[in-house]
Formats: sequence, structure tokens, C-alpha cells
Amino acid sequence: MNKQIGCSFLVEETNFNNVFIVEEFDKTSLQMIEATREFVKKEIEPNVHELENKNYELVKKIMKKAGEMGLLGLNIPEEYGGFGMGFNLSMFICGEMSCDSGSIATAYGAHTGIGTYPILYYGSEDIKKEFLPKIASGEWIACYNLTEPEAGSDANSGKTIAVLSNDKKSYEITGQKIWISNAGFSEVFIVFARIENDKNITGFVLKKSESNGITLGEEEKKLGLSSSSTRQVFYDKTIVPSQQILGERNGGFKIAMNSLNVGRIKLCAATTAAAEKVLNISISYALQRKQFNTAIIDYGAIQEKFAHMATKTYASNAALYRAGNDIETKISELIKNGTEKTDAKLQSLLSYAVECAIMKVYGSEVIMYVSDQAIQIHGGMGYSADTLVEPAYRDARISRIYEGTNEINRMLIVEMTLKKAIKKELNIFKKIKEIRKRIPLTLLGINKKIVKSSLSKEKQIVVNIKDLTLLLLGLAAQKFKAKLVKEQELLLRIADLIIETYVSESVLLKTEKLIKLNGKENCITQIKMLQNHLCESLNTIKQASQEIITTCSNGFEKKILFILLNKLGNSNDFRIKEIRREIAQRLKKDGKYGFSI
Repeated sequence: MNKQIGCSFLVEETNFNNVFIVEEFDKTSLQMIEATREFVKKEIEPNVHELENKNYELVKKIMKKAGEMGLLGLNIPEEYGGFGMGFNLSMFICGEMSCDSGSIATAYGAHTGIGTYPILYYGSEDIKKEFLPKIASGEWIACYNLTEPEAGSDANSGKTIAVLSNDKKSYEITGQKIWISNAGFSEVFIVFARIENDKNITGFVLKKSESNGITLGEEEKKLGLSSSSTRQVFYDKTIVPSQQILGERNGGFKIAMNSLNVGRIKLCAATTAAAEKVLNISISYALQRKQFNTAIIDYGAIQEKFAHMATKTYASNAALYRAGNDIETKISELIKNGTEKTDAKLQSLLSYAVECAIMKVYGSEVIMYVSDQAIQIHGGMGYSADTLVEPAYRDARISRIYEGTNEINRMLIVEMTLKKAIKKELNIFKKIKEIRKRIPLTLLGINKKIVKSSLSKEKQIVVNIKDLTLLLLGLAAQKFKAKLVKEQELLLRIADLIIETYVSESVLLKTEKLIKLNGKENCITQIKMLQNHLCESLNTIKQASQEIITTCSNGFEKKILFILLNKLGNSNDFRIKEIRREIAQRLKKDGKYGFSI
């Protein structure tokens, strides 16, 4: 087996046998998933409307019960009181816990993600033994204190300071943090502060104590996440023992950024599950709601919406668990080669930071689209707070902002990809040269690869998308060189190409695997969703490519690139109206979105 490297999807062909799909979860995993669903059905579903009434105590109560069930310690090793669960299974359960309420999703994600991982990855053995068992059990809820009034995306510019005592046994932390999820009911505070004139911030972990100079602001008034506790936290000479530094002095920025990788992909798990939930609510409504003596699900305009909602949900699921499997495989590879388990997890997430960023962007935009269309399907009722889609829409909006805004993540996707190329971790520039050599043959229409697949037409489109993405990435890098990082508008368009490449290939691979497992005749709707996805993806790619070509080329080169763009693929290859109607008819027949587990 080749060494696993993040972002390799751009230069290598992936065999569908090497991806994971949720339909492959084993019996033990399915039992854990079912237990989680029972918990959600009992503890969260009946309280969805109450969670819109700023009932922070209810959130705390649910979190404590989740801890008793073991649902807060999925990724914590057994020796520290957790389950030590596989990455993909923990993501799926994260999605199940998050799909009914944005308030619970935020509380759960903040605790099990950024509230846990800095301790797990960077805490000393003593810190792990003290904090992790109680975090896993829910006895202690954790929060993550990074953002400040003048330090958002630029997290390293924080003004909170830490002063070392004369005897060097402790630090005094003074400063202000804002937008801190779980702050109102947390016992464990992960906080970042700058020591003296250090270049970077440093991470600390401490147990909350009001007598130790910690005070909280009032609950923030927010667009959504009504019962998610969000407060300012003020530190006034708060004493932290020196041994409770996370990692090393001056290393807090690295901790903060690395913790975001798991936060980003876990966010996608939550948004993907939420999209499925909102879609199911909308299908149920459309089956019952009649206008002009006809159920609205039978109208073409509504069917088109459902086709897109289902397709995007399917695509997000495919890409998410492909990425999760790659992370899991990398962890196993590192452990096999002698890396300690915790370090292996950290290194794996770093390796696949591009994929984590891709999934954060894509998943957050999927839930925003699905929840928006859900309100439209509900009509006037969708605007009512009495429905379940109204809070879903408000809760979805934050997903494009936290864990790094989608704009920041898009730029990071390109920057991290180019960094891998420059460091020669991936042969991206070599691949680009190969593509350029093939251009004359492509123009003559004789350069199509012989694609061996039950979905040869679809696979050829994916191959073309990948080649074009690399070609335009190389074009932009050649024109602007080191100044490319300052061309933010261009970075956003290149990121769109990379995202569409990864997701489109993932949808293809999932569909190929389903065909192998179940037979082509039993995967007709999945094939239709693949085709619908490719049509939409081609539209996005062509628009982004036009801007890149216009910005980075002129003359004959520009003309050639536009010819290549026109040869990318054509939505006219598919009977798109009929495809979308057939997808919607399947949803109607099943009475739900039935393409997960």
C-alpha cells in the first residue's frame, strides 16, 4: 500500500474499494448508533421547542446525561475513561447527537471537539489523568477560550496576558474572551494567553473558580442557537499552575490551529446529519400539504428543490466519510510504524487539513441551502417559529462562520495545497506539466482517457474536472508566484475548483462502491444523484474557471484555455429534468431520504 498523504486526490486516482461508506458500518457500530438514536429520541427530540426558549439548564442536563451514556468520551482513549472509538463512527454519532438542535450540536461539538482535543493531544500525562475522565463522563463540561474582541480570524493577535510568578510555579492570566460556547455551565476552561513578549500565544487548562478571578458576561443575544450558552469570559489575575500549560510555551497558536482541523470535519458531520433531518421534515410536509387538490410534492418546482436537497446531502455524506476513512487509515499507518497513538491522531489530522477545510466549507453550505429550501417548501408555515425548519435555518447560519469563516477556509485550502506542492510532499507541479503536454491532443478530441467503470461517462467528467483544476492552479501560481496569497478573490475561485474536484470524485466513488455491493439495478437513484451533482458541479466550475482564465491569461493562451473549458463536460449529456423528477419520485415513494443508514 502507498503511503497515505493528505490532498493526494489531486494527483492520484482513487479506487472505490479504498473509500469507506456508511453502509459498511459493522454490527457493533450499528448497535452504538442505534443506542445514540434512542438517546436522542428520548432526551432531545421531545425538547426541541423548549430548547428554543433559552433553557441553558436543559442543555446542561442533556449533556450530563450524554456523559453518563458514554457519548462524550467517544474519542477519548479507554485508559482515560473513554471509548477510544474509530474516527468515522465517532463522526457519525456526532452527527446523530447534533441533527435535532443547533444548541445541542454546539454544546456537544464544543465539549467533545475543541474542548477535549487540546488536552488529549497536548496535555501532560498528569493533565490527561486529571481532566479527561471527568470530561468523558460529563462530570466536567469544557469550553474553549480563544476569540477576543480584537482577535477573531487573526487568533494570534490576542491581548490576554500570562505573567509568570517570581517562584515560577504559576501564571497570572488577565484578559477578555468573547463568543465562548458552553461558558455558562463549563467547569473546564482551555484558555490562550501571551507570556511576556512571546511571538505566539500559549495554551493553558484550568478548573473554573469564581474566587480565582474568573467572571462571566451575560448570555449573548444571537440569531440562532438559542439555548447554547455563549458568554464573555473575564480573567483578572487568574492563577494557573505552571504544569498546566498545554504543549509548550509559545506553542498555543499551533494548538489552536490544529484543534480546528477536527472541529472543521466534525462540524461537517453535524451539518450533514442536520441536512438529512431537515430534508425528511420537508418530505413529510410536502406529502401532506395540498394545493389545488394536489400534494405539493407532485409539482415540478418542488421536485426540483427536493432533488437538489437530496443530492447535496448525498454528496456531503460521501465526501465526509471518505475523508474520515483517510484520516483513520493514516492513524493506523503511523501507529504501525511506531508512532504513539495520540501523536498519530494529531499527525493524521494535520496531514488531511485540506480535506478537513473542504468538508467544513461544503457541509456548512449544504445545510444552509437545505434549510433555506425547506422554508420555501413550507411556504408561510416555514417562517413560523412553531415549525422545526425555522430554527434549523437560523441555527445553520453560524456554520459558515465558526471554525474559521468559509472565506478563510477557502483561502487556506489553496495555500495549504500549494505548500504541499512546494515542499514536494505531492508531485502537483509534475502532474501539471503532464496535463500541459496533453493539451494539443485534447484540442483534437483524441486525448480522452480510457475509463474503466460502470459509470464511464461520469468518471470521464471527474477526470476532466481534476485536470482542469490542476491546470488552472498551476496557471495562477505561475502568474502571481508568492503574491498569489494576496489575490484573495482568485484564491476563492481556485478553492471552489478544488472543493468541487474532491466532492465530485467522492460522490462517484461512493456510487461505484454501492453498485459493487448492491448491483447497478438497486442503485438507480444514487446514479441519478451523481449525475445531478455533476451537472451542478460543472456549472460552478465553469463560472469559477472563467474568472481564473480571464485574470491569469490573455491572447492565444486565453483562447486555448476557454476551448479546453468547453470540452470539460456538458450537462446536456444527461436528461437533467427527468433525472431530478426521478430523484424526487423516489423520495415520495419512500416518504423520506433513504440513502444513509
